[in-house]
Amino acid sequence: MIELAGIIILGILAQWVAWKFKIPAILPLILIGLLVGPIAAEFLSEDGSKWIEPIWNGTKGLFPGDSLYYFVSLAISIILFEGGLTLKRAEIKNVGPVITKLITVGSAITFFGSGIVAHFIFELSWDLAFLFAGLIIVTGPTVITPILRNIPLKKDVSTVLKWEGILIDPIGALVAVLVFEFISVGGDSGFTKTALIEFGKIVLFGTTFGFTFAHALAFAINKKFIPHYLLNVVSLSTVLLVFVESELFAHESGLLAVVVMGMVLGNSKLDNIKELLYFKESLSVLLISILFILLAANIDIEDLLLLYTWDTAILFAVVVFVIRPLAVFVSTQGSKLNLNEKLFISWVGPRGIVAAGIASLFGSKLMRQGVEGAEYITPLVFMIVLGTVLLNATTARLFARLVGVFLTKSNGILIVGASKLPRLLGHYLVNNGRHVVLIDSNQNNIDKANELGLDALNSNIYSDTLSDNIELNDVGYIMAMTGNSDINAYVIEKFSKEFGENGSYRLVTSDEMNFPEKSPIEGLFSPTDDYINLMEVTRKYPAIQEIEIDDAAHYESLIEMASKDKYTIPLFIKDDEGELHIISVHQTKTEAIGQGFKLVYLGKPFDVEKVANED
Repeated sequence: MIELAGIIILGILAQWVAWKFKIPAILPLILIGLLVGPIAAEFLSEDGSKWIEPIWNGTKGLFPGDSLYYFVSLAISIILFEGGLTLKRAEIKNVGPVITKLITVGSAITFFGSGIVAHFIFELSWDLAFLFAGLIIVTGPTVITPILRNIPLKKDVSTVLKWEGILIDPIGALVAVLVFEFISVGGDSGFTKTALIEFGKIVLFGTTFGFTFAHALAFAINKKFIPHYLLNVVSLSTVLLVFVESELFAHESGLLAVVVMGMVLGNSKLDNIKELLYFKESLSVLLISILFILLAANIDIEDLLLLYTWDTAILFAVVVFVIRPLAVFVSTQGSKLNLNEKLFISWVGPRGIVAAGIASLFGSKLMRQGVEGAEYITPLVFMIVLGTVLLNATTARLFARLVGVFLTKSNGILIVGASKLPRLLGHYLVNNGRHVVLIDSNQNNIDKANELGLDALNSNIYSDTLSDNIELNDVGYIMAMTGNSDINAYVIEKFSKEFGENGSYRLVTSDEMNFPEKSPIEGLFSPTDDYINLMEVTRKYPAIQEIEIDDAAHYESLIEMASKDKYTIPLFIKDDEGELHIISVHQTKTEAIGQGFKLVYLGKPFDVEKVANED
């Protein structure tokens, strides 16, 4: 009982430490696991026992026999399902081919390259060398996400790393499974037949079960067949059912099944997808906390001493600094990514929970079978996991600055509210080269924004999930444009430092509109137009117009004319380089305005002849 409670307590403590110091949680989790496991047994316990003993003598401990294998398998299935839920098709429209090549061509380069290197450096058999290589193919969302959250990058770069981390998990697992089957069968003739049969069964049953159950669950949720208070637990039980059923038909196909199920659900029109995500995120945090401590504690000190050699450093250096860049550059050839972006993607490749989990399981199984060299598998993979996480967590931000992919100025715009006017503005901004993300709690508004090709998130601004969203890495402006003035004010108060470093704006309230001289400094667009007025103009004239500006005086006259016409509302100034500048109610810097500038406005077109006469 003490050990079980201790694992949970230490796991959550490690998660807090990771949050506090902005590092991947896997780092403190593994270190704590090693501390209460092999380090405690060697240096801290009087009787040489571990403080936490997952398996002891094969039949004793917290998870005797194959219990640990089953627990880890089920836990990983839930984690991968949660990752699949976050994948959106719209995100990969610009980098889809790159991701496809990374998880296919890139995986092949990593597999064969790492296998050859491991064979010659550690003199492992070809079987074990390629098992090791299959296990380190994976990166993983649990380690990629915390790193990307703290680095403002171009959207395409963060999207490539995010999708690669999630999609490559089941691929690495499948490759490792095939190699493990080969070792278990013990022969070249057996391998060819087994590999083809197993691969076909895994793909067939994994995709079939995942696709079918995802649509069945979505149908049941949307038709209200499941009561709201049972939604999360029914979804959880369905994930476990899909994993187990798929495993019964094709061993090790469960991981693929749950990823497919998550992806289908995440891209379907599901009424309660937001609540489902919140629940799965919390559950994933708990499971990851328990898993890493268990798996690290299960390592023995003798296994760690096997790595106390220069051969380990050479293997690590070749995998990280030669094979990873080679895989990335081959996979991104012909893409729109520039050299610096490719270098950064090459640098960031931390391995995660799937690599560590499956390595621990397969390594222990092969050792029980008496396979020579099997004792190297788990510690070598843990070395790659811990080394890559430590390297990337401490240097990714610095390396991003060094190669020039770090966004010194975040030009992305977060628009809170996704009604008709924000969608109109978002579409215009995107067409003018700005990254825009719309936030709304109304799924109907989100769907309409997605139909326009806009990035839109169904999110509650009162929750903390916005801070964890990779899609907001390059956001430096906030525009609060909901019909609720309290929400608009709250957005400015809570998120201006995090997402509004270059400017935080909100619509004026009806009270402020009546007293323009008391308009707030963060007032957006016009001091005499609140949400109701703006929506009225949008309904009557749903178009964004542009008009040439000659100089500052011309601009002032246009603003004066717009103030007299309730159906014309200035929005932005477009400079001679096409850069858009948000107009606020206290717009003062107009001296730089000159030839080539344009006034961008909503509503009724200016009367060109009248403008000319005014000048």
